Amino acid sequence: MLALQPVDTLPEAFRAEPVTQPEAAAMFRAAVNLFGKWNLTDEQAAILLDMPLRSYRRWKAEGPGRVSRDGAARLSNLMGIHKALRIVFSEGARGYAWIKADNAAFAGASALEVMLGGELTDIMRVRRYLDAVRGGW
Repeated sequence: MLALQPVDTLPEAFRAEPVTQPEAAAMFRAAVNLFGKWNLTDEQAAILLDMPLRSYRRWKAEGPGRVSRDGAARLSNLMGIHKALRIVFSEGARGYAWIKADNAAFAGASALEVMLGGELTDIMRVRRYLDAVRGGW
């Protein structure tokens, strides 16, 4: 039987450090650029980040405020999706278009439609799929 080790006994390389506010702010700025490449509306972007539309627009214009743990997890997974798409598709435009394409892996829905379910787990589902496709974990 496989026994799990307490987090404090894991080797340093396997410990996830919390995302710092400067790192979260950088991921937010990258996500805004990514949303532009995906041709998302501000409304869709706000859903993906689970924030009020007004707050998203303010952050987009002025820079992010304090990013919550959930917000950092969403941003991290979105960056993981972007990374996986860059690995899977040699042409960036194909990866950007893939987000809105119907996909049998999601019962005919697009990855964007799945992620717009609004839950962190919806974004994670797309990331896990792409990580499996690219051979990562």
